[in-house]
Amino acid sequence: MEKINILIVDDRPENIIALEALLQRDDVNVISTTLPNEALRLSWEMDISIALVDVQMPEMDGFELVEILKSNPRTKDILIIFVTAISTDTKYAVKGLNTGAVDYLYKPLNPFVTSAKVDSFIQFVRTQRDIKKKNEELQAYQKKLIQAKEEAEQGKRIKENFLANMSHEIRTPINGIIGIANLLHSTPLTEEQKEMVSLLEISSNSLLGVINDILDLSKIEAGKFKINRAETDLIKNCNSVINLLRIHAKEKDLELLTEYDEQIPALVMADSLRLNQILMNLIANAIKFTQKGTVTLKVKVLDSKGNNLQIEFSVTDTGIGIAAENIEKIFETFEQADEQTTIKFGGTGLGLSIVKNLAKLKGGILNVKSEEQKGSTFCFTNWYEVVSNEKHEETPGSGKLAPFENVKILIAEDNSINAFLIKKILKDWNIQFDLVENGKESLEKLKENDYDLILMDTFMPVMNGLEAIKLIREGYAPGKENIPVITFSAAVMDDDKKTAISAGANDVISKPFEQDVLHKKIAFYTRKK
Repeated sequence: MEKINILIVDDRPENIIALEALLQRDDVNVISTTLPNEALRLSWEMDISIALVDVQMPEMDGFELVEILKSNPRTKDILIIFVTAISTDTKYAVKGLNTGAVDYLYKPLNPFVTSAKVDSFIQFVRTQRDIKKKNEELQAYQKKLIQAKEEAEQGKRIKENFLANMSHEIRTPINGIIGIANLLHSTPLTEEQKEMVSLLEISSNSLLGVINDILDLSKIEAGKFKINRAETDLIKNCNSVINLLRIHAKEKDLELLTEYDEQIPALVMADSLRLNQILMNLIANAIKFTQKGTVTLKVKVLDSKGNNLQIEFSVTDTGIGIAAENIEKIFETFEQADEQTTIKFGGTGLGLSIVKNLAKLKGGILNVKSEEQKGSTFCFTNWYEVVSNEKHEETPGSGKLAPFENVKILIAEDNSINAFLIKKILKDWNIQFDLVENGKESLEKLKENDYDLILMDTFMPVMNGLEAIKLIREGYAPGKENIPVITFSAAVMDDDKKTAISAGANDVISKPFEQDVLHKKIAFYTRKK
């Protein structure tokens, strides 16, 4: 145990000897002096915790000595106990306490009282030291926490930048591959060529699915996923997902079935995008792990409270099933049921992890029942507010996108494949256009010519799209500050889209894009013509 230093200051040596005898303890060092100036030096040089100071001394009395000690930052925390033979008059006690003393001992000293008081102050000092030590440890810990937080935030920024760059660098060429495969389908092809183009589309969409899984999981982990509820036709949504995945089921000779409860309303408030992601992952997973038989999507109403319905979406397959001990494992990131599953069926092991996180974000419940070699059932259950119970029929469209009249567009795109793709699409839609390769060239073209709309890639050399948009909005081309601008971006983080809108873009299209989405946006922003 660390010893405590106690200083005795008294001009009479016999008083010092008496006090030393009373203060003898194993955990105490007693230091003494008859000279006040020597007491000041000792207090400065040694870690004095308690000082017993005589009031009446020549040259400097106890009050003056204590005033000096209390005025010095290095010695101001010493606990002072005055020892006095002066009358016990209250005014002396008040003066001493005002000077900074914590107690008084009156001569002749009562050994029991003196010993008890000193013991009490020794314990107080030890407690204070423990508190000080704990505070220092706490401050050091807080310092480490702050440093760890800063490092974590820096790591998060690096990760988000990496994801944005990866998204752009990988999704941009995939956009070109998918787009050109779509264009090839509309040209005269032999049956063999059609089969090869179909395989090209399947491969590129599979690659895009893996990238989307990684980005979705990263957005969930970063807290960037938001639930946006709007009027939604649940059955229409489910049919869209089934139609997208039907080709994969057909390739494996699987029946893809649906069963819809008659009580399901026409419209509910739901985040259709996130619901689609849950169903896409669950159904695609079921198809992947089913070699023969069926995959069935059932949607049924379980309960109702006022204007709200509890609806269950279940996906049942006749696939390989999951062992009971592996059921929790399959929801972990980058995990599958076992190593053989990964080897035989492939995949990232991200799909079910994303479903679990999305279900949690939506406030729903995800359950699974499974038996090896017999199949699995995954159920997503959530409450939905009913908007309308009136069924409505969809009027099917012709499927062909209508051409435009007298529309001229400026395209800023540095990637040659994407540029070729956009040019081909715009030609088919009877749109006139000029093409430039960076933001700086787009500004010069805008000064020279009139356009109805600008399609601007976000990432370009010399000057990126966002810088160019800011300059347009600031009046670089006088009179054209309000021209509609749609940006193409292969980055999919919500912040990237917000940044584009903040820079002055009217809208954002993510790469790879659907032709009908681009057609609708062009029609919307050029409708005045």
